[in-house]
Amino acid sequence: MPDAAPTPNAAELRTGVLLVNLGTPDAPRPAEVRRYLREFLGDPRVLDMPALARWLLLHLVILPRRPRAAARAYAKIWTPQGSPLRVHGEALGAALARELGGDYVVALGMRYGRPSLREAAERLVEANVARILALPLFPQYSEAATGSAQAKLREELARLESPPVSVLPPFYAEPRYVAALAEVTRPQLAAFGPDHVLFSYHGLPERQVRASDPTGSHCLAAPTCCDAISAPNARCYRAHCFATTRAVAGALRLAPGGSSTSFQSRLGGTPWIRPFTDEVLPELAARGVRRLAVLCPSFVADCLETLEEIGIRAAEQWQALGGEALRLVPSLNAEPVWVRTIAAWVREGA
Repeated sequence: MPDAAPTPNAAELRTGVLLVNLGTPDAPRPAEVRRYLREFLGDPRVLDMPALARWLLLHLVILPRRPRAAARAYAKIWTPQGSPLRVHGEALGAALARELGGDYVVALGMRYGRPSLREAAERLVEANVARILALPLFPQYSEAATGSAQAKLREELARLESPPVSVLPPFYAEPRYVAALAEVTRPQLAAFGPDHVLFSYHGLPERQVRASDPTGSHCLAAPTCCDAISAPNARCYRAHCFATTRAVAGALRLAPGGSSTSFQSRLGGTPWIRPFTDEVLPELAARGVRRLAVLCPSFVADCLETLEEIGIRAAEQWQALGGEALRLVPSLNAEPVWVRTIAAWVREGA
């Protein structure tokens, strides 16, 4: 009689969950910020230009100038526990592990900085999980963020000879993501009473948007190119952003004309997708808007771009324009509804 097949132990049946975010410096000081920017902006998917041109721009223009100013900005939002992005990411990972229970192992990995994707992948492989589910925490797809993170993850997991891996897709209009964002936002709007709601997303160079269009003739070719998702713009970051705005504005039942979309955080002199947040603010003030609420749905965790760029700089600009008040609506961070949403995705994906 043949021997019975060995029964796998409980550890060998567990699923690894890898939460992926962009990254942050280790400290709000020029040296740490310089190290982070060198890794981040040295990525050819972020600065998508010929290697020599990228090296010259990074080492002769950006790194000699930007780290000191960026360190001052980080210092304004740094917490006693560390960088808000990392603090919120670790809180999310801990809450998700509690929600999922012992059949899952959760790790947080940053594309740039620490904890790195390598460290997170090693932790899951060492835990002897049977499979890995990766969740890039970027609602809208872009090669610069989602594509780069996926490529780096494949590289690290191949090096480790990992178990089977699946990657959950972008969730820019996924109903439960939209519902979670609306649930977190609704009481903020009720307490603040805004005249207008601005959806401000991270910007992207126009050339990267055009590169996502397989037809080469749809994206940015007409003012209506992002009005609906279709085959040509199915992987277009800008179209995904407008789709998020439509879905969340609908869930919040915002009045027609009561919300708009803009893009922040542009870098360098090449054309970036419009309209720009810092140019939309004067337009809204000129229209008589006085109380402005701002959501940043390209970020699921509060970070430099939400807390400093919008919560401090945009608020100061708004005040200078005569606005009465600007409120930054917090990101999803580790809110219970967001934890439950991710847990549902994980269970379905497993």
